Amino acid sequence: MSIVLGPNRYGKAETRLVRVVREGGVHHLKDVNVSSSLSGDMRDVHLTGSNAAVLPTDTQKNTVYALARKHGVDQIEDFALLLAAHFVDSQPTIHHARVEIDEYAWNRVADRGHSFVRDGSEVRTCVVHYDRDGAVSVVSGLKDLVVLNSTGSEFHGFIEDEFTTLQPTNDRILATALSARWRHTGARSAFGSSYGEVRRCLLEAFADTHSLSLQQTLYAMGERVLDTRPEVCEVRFAMPNKHHFLVDLSPFGMDNDNEVYYAADRPYGLIEGSVLRDDAPDAGFAWE
Repeated sequence: MSIVLGPNRYGKAETRLVRVVREGGVHHLKDVNVSSSLSGDMRDVHLTGSNAAVLPTDTQKNTVYALARKHGVDQIEDFALLLAAHFVDSQPTIHHARVEIDEYAWNRVADRGHSFVRDGSEVRTCVVHYDRDGAVSVVSGLKDLVVLNSTGSEFHGFIEDEFTTLQPTNDRILATALSARWRHTGARSAFGSSYGEVRRCLLEAFADTHSLSLQQTLYAMGERVLDTRPEVCEVRFAMPNKHHFLVDLSPFGMDNDNEVYYAADRPYGLIEGSVLRDDAPDAGFAWE
């Protein structure tokens, strides 16, 4: 039996970058979290400890700051592509780069040019892979987008066994903290407008679907995106069911006609799935 080195990568996780662009008295803020992972000719560093092929993770961190100063940070997908290409194209021992970026939104305070308040809604995300052989993939996304329908959701007809206590319902609150990622058909796109349109499709499909299950809603959201956005070939979802249970007020001689609930944070149902075009290219390493 022989022992061999398996797949490996290394990098700098969560490099926090805030960039301010000043246009007179009006400032623009970009707040991102960048993680890079590199792989390639790394056999010797694992087997002998030789670092000759290693680009230090501290250098990866500094590269994030330097390229942000040199090129700016507009759409996070474009900045991730810039970083990934730099790591691979500048270093012969680096064959593959993965760059993941989370973006945190800030809103300007009224008409103040330099005052901002943190937007507490979803986090915008992207993952970019860039390979020396020319393969490139871009996955955009969002996470922690909390949405709720106060009616228009049912759940019944499910399996019932000796351990089932859940009662069927024809009217319930449906809520989730949505995480969605979508794979682009090409490595270049108008990522900013695409993000806004995909987000709109997700929200409209969630609101428009009379749901018999969260799975049905998941599919409707993915279908709406793919029907509307030709630059997207696959959407993947993670949708925790944020349960809302009616409070039993009968001990107090009171009814409760779908008005008073308690929100349970755990345990929760977790619904995951993907919706894709039947001719979508192989995902390869896109989702890793």
